[in-house]
Amino acid sequence: MENYIVSARKYRPRTFDSVVGQAALTTTLKNAVASGKLAHAYLFCGPRGVGKTTCARIFAKAINCMNPGPGGEPCDACESCRAFNESRSFNIVELDAASNNSVEDIRSLIEQAQMPPQVGKYKVFIIDEVHMLSSGAFNAFLKTLEEPPAHDIFILATTEKHKLLPTILSRCQIYDFKRMEVPDIVNHLKFVAQDAGVQYEDAALNVIAQKADGGMRDALSIFDQVVGFSGGNVTYAKVIEDLNVLDYEYYFRLTDSLLKADVPAALLTLDEILSKGFSGQHFVAGLATHFRDLLVSRDATTLPLLDVADSVRSRYQEQAARCTPRFLFSALRLCNDCDLQYRTAGNKRLLVELALIRTAQLNAPADEAPGSGLGPTQTLKPLTPAQPAPKAAGAPPATPVSTPATPVAPAAATTAMQPSHEALTASPAAASEPTPAYTAPRPANRLRTLSLSQPVPVQAAQQQTAAQQQTFGEKPYTNADIRLLWRQFAESLPQEERAMSERMKAMEPLGEDNAAAEVVVENQLVLEQFNAMKPRLMTFIRKGLDNAKAEITFRVREQSEKHRAFSSKEKLEAMLAKNPSFAQLRENLSLELA
Repeated sequence: MENYIVSARKYRPRTFDSVVGQAALTTTLKNAVASGKLAHAYLFCGPRGVGKTTCARIFAKAINCMNPGPGGEPCDACESCRAFNESRSFNIVELDAASNNSVEDIRSLIEQAQMPPQVGKYKVFIIDEVHMLSSGAFNAFLKTLEEPPAHDIFILATTEKHKLLPTILSRCQIYDFKRMEVPDIVNHLKFVAQDAGVQYEDAALNVIAQKADGGMRDALSIFDQVVGFSGGNVTYAKVIEDLNVLDYEYYFRLTDSLLKADVPAALLTLDEILSKGFSGQHFVAGLATHFRDLLVSRDATTLPLLDVADSVRSRYQEQAARCTPRFLFSALRLCNDCDLQYRTAGNKRLLVELALIRTAQLNAPADEAPGSGLGPTQTLKPLTPAQPAPKAAGAPPATPVSTPATPVAPAAATTAMQPSHEALTASPAAASEPTPAYTAPRPANRLRTLSLSQPVPVQAAQQQTAAQQQTFGEKPYTNADIRLLWRQFAESLPQEERAMSERMKAMEPLGEDNAAAEVVVENQLVLEQFNAMKPRLMTFIRKGLDNAKAEITFRVREQSEKHRAFSSKEKLEAMLAKNPSFAQLRENLSLELA
C-alpha cells in the first residue's frame, strides 16, 4: 500500500507563485532575490497556517539557487535546490525554538553560523516559533543577530510577535502575513479536490473555508477529514454533519418566522436545534452572523462582504429585501446582548427564548392593544373609573373655580402615572380626602408621580399655573420652611434623577422670610437643569407652604464669589476670632493643631 501523505504536506507550495493569499509579501521577497538586496535578518509573523514557514523555506532555497529565474523564483534543478528538496542541504538549517529554547541551543547555532557554506553563497538559519526562546537565549542571540557573518541570513517565524523583545524586532525586516480570504481558500480546495479526484459541491467547500478561519493548513486538514467521512464525495450535507455545523436552512426558516412575528414557530425551531445537541450560545452566535449577512446583502456596495457560496447568495438577497434596516439593527443588538449575558444566566434556554420573542416583537403590528408590550407605547389604565370625592363632615362647600374654556391638547391626556387636571385644581381640603379612584399623595410622593409623567404642553401648563395661584393661599412662611421643603423635594426624586437629588442636598435656598429665595449654582449647565425642573419644584413648595407667591430664583455664581479652600491654620484663626473663649479652652486643654 502506498504511503498516504496528508494534503497539507502533499500540496505544500514549492515556489513563490504557488503560495496562496500572500501576493504582496511573495512579490517583495522575489524582488529581493532578483536584485540581490538581501537583509541579514527577517521576521515572518502572522496567525497559524498562513504560509510563514513555507515562505521561509522557499526564500532560503531561492537565495542559494545557482540559476534563479528572472522573477526571483528558484529553478528547482540545480544542486542546491535538489539538495534542499531532498532534505540533505547543509546550507539551510531549521531550528524549532519551541523545543530548543535554551542558551546552549543558541550557542550551538552561533557556532554553526561561523562556518561558511559548502555550496552556494549563503548559510540560512530558519528559527520557527522564535517567541519560545528563553530570556537568556534571546540575550545570547542579540549580538550575532545584529552583526552576523557576511555569509549568514536569519529567518525568524512566530505567531506571537508581541512576545519578542524590542531589541530583536529592531534588528529584523518584519513581514506580517494576513489571514487568507474565503474565496482564496475555496479556489485552492477546488484545485486539491480536482487533483485528488474528489467530487465536491461549492457550498461544501465554502463551509470548510469558513471553518478554517483564514488558515490554509486548517482548511486542508478539515478537507481530508471530510473526504474520509464522505467517501470521496464532499457534499454540503456531509460537511455540516461531520463538522457539527448548524445548517443555514434553520436560520432562513427562523428569520421568516420572526418577520411574521410568529413566536410559536420560532420557539419550535429553537427546540429542534437544541435537540440536535447544539448549545444555545452557538445558536445565538450563528443567528447574529445570519443577521449580519442579511444586513450586508441589502446594499450592492457591501455585497462583497458576504462570504457565502454563489448558490446561497441569491437567497440572502431575497430575504434581506424583506427585512428593514431597523429590524436588522435591533435584532443584532438583541443577539449581542444575549451572547454577553449567556455565560452568567441561570436559565440559559429562557434567555435565548426571550431574545427570540423580543426579536419577533420588532415586526409586531403597531395597532396592538395598549399595555400588551407589543406596541411602541405601554399605557396603564386605572382599575376603577374616577368618582367624585365625598364631602367631609362639617366641611364648607367648595368654592367653584372658573377656568378658561380652552381644550387640552391630546398629549396632556392623563394616565395612571399622571394626576388629572381636576386633581391639580381641587381645593386642599378635598385633595386630602380619600376617594375610591385616587388618593392625593403627600408632597414627596406627589413629586415622584410628576417626575415620571410626560411633559405638559405649554397651554396646559399655563392653565395649571393659573389654577395653582387661585388654589393656594398666602400663608406666611420663613426661609427655614423653604429649605425644609427643598430637601424633601430632593429626597422625593426617583432613582433616575439621583444625580440631581444629591446636587440639591448640597445646596440651600437663601433669602428673607416671606420673600423670594435664591440658589447660586456653579455653571450654566446646572442652571439649565434647574430651570427645566423649576415648574415641578415650585408646585411642590407652594403646596407645602400654602402660598401661591412663594418663589425661588437661580443664578450662576460670579467669579468674585468663588470660594477658595482654607488651610487648617486659617480655619483655626477664624474660629479664634469668632469665639475668643475657644482660645482659653485651647490653653486649658493644651490643644495643638495636628
